[in-house]
Amino acid sequence: MTPHKDKLIAAIKNPKASVDKELLEEALKNYSIWIKATQELKSKGEKRIKEMVALLNEYKDLIELELIAQKGSAFLKRQKGQLKLDNSIMEEFLIHLVHPDILNNLPDFELDKGPQTAFMSLSFRPSSVQNLNEKPEVVIKNKDQDFTIGKAIYYQFSSDESFANTKTTKGKLFLAALAAECKVNYDKTMFQECAGTATRLKQGCPISKYYALVEYLDMKPEDVRLTDIDNVFLIRKTKRLPFKKRSIYEEVKAQHKDFPISDEVIINFTKEIQDFIDAVWYDPDEALRRGSFV
Repeated sequence: MTPHKDKLIAAIKNPKASVDKELLEEALKNYSIWIKATQELKSKGEKRIKEMVALLNEYKDLIELELIAQKGSAFLKRQKGQLKLDNSIMEEFLIHLVHPDILNNLPDFELDKGPQTAFMSLSFRPSSVQNLNEKPEVVIKNKDQDFTIGKAIYYQFSSDESFANTKTTKGKLFLAALAAECKVNYDKTMFQECAGTATRLKQGCPISKYYALVEYLDMKPEDVRLTDIDNVFLIRKTKRLPFKKRSIYEEVKAQHKDFPISDEVIINFTKEIQDFIDAVWYDPDEALRRGSFV
C-alpha cells in the first residue's frame, strides 16, 4: 500500500491544483527517494526505528515546509488537509514499521496493513416474515481507518442448508486487530470521535487495539481509561501553534525544528504493537490456571 504516493498522484491530476503541478511532481520525486532510503536500511530493532524517524522528519520538513508552506499556492496551503498530503505521510510510514527487522513473531502469512475500511458490526435485516426464507440481507457497518493490522474475512450466509446460490449471501469484511488514526491537529471533537470509533470497532472485535497518533495537540489531555481508546501518542510532544502564528512560515519552521517527530514516542508505539503480537488474545483454558476469566 502507498497511501501517501496515491494522494500525491491524485493532487497532480487535480485540475484545481494545476498551478502547483510542477511542485507536486517534485514532491513525488522526493517521495521515491524517501521510500528507497527507508527500504534500504540495514539496521534492526530500535536503531532501525530511529533511522526511519530521521528520514521521516527530513521528508516531512521538505514537503510541508519547503514545498507547501514556502512555495505552494494559496489553494494548496488551504486544501493540504483535504487533499491529505500531510497526514498520509504518517499513514505510509507506519506500514514500514510492520517489518521483520523491527517486530518479532510476525505470522507466517502476510498481514494486511495500512489504511483499510475496518469492520465494526454485522446484523441481519429481513424485510418481512416471508423474507426469512430468502437470501439473507446482511448489513455491515465499516469505518475508514488510517492504519490497521489485520486480515480480510470472507463470509457466507444462507437460508438454505445446501447453500443454494439464489438463497445465499456472500461477502467480505476487513477485521482490524489493531487500528490507529493519524491526526495532524487533535482537538476535543476529534478525541470524542475516536472514542466512539474505538467502542464500535471493539464491539465487532473485542480483542482489538485502538490508538491515535497526533502531531499537534489542540486540547487538554484526557484520561483514555475512561474510553475504549488504548492510548493517544503525541509524536511531536507539543501543542498546536496559536492561531495568529499558524500562517507564519518562520513560526511553523521553528516548531518543526524544536519539536521533530520523536523516535522515542514511535518506539513506544511499536512496543505496543509488539506486545499485542506476543500476547495470547483469548484462551479459555487459561482461566482455570489464572483463577479468573480475565
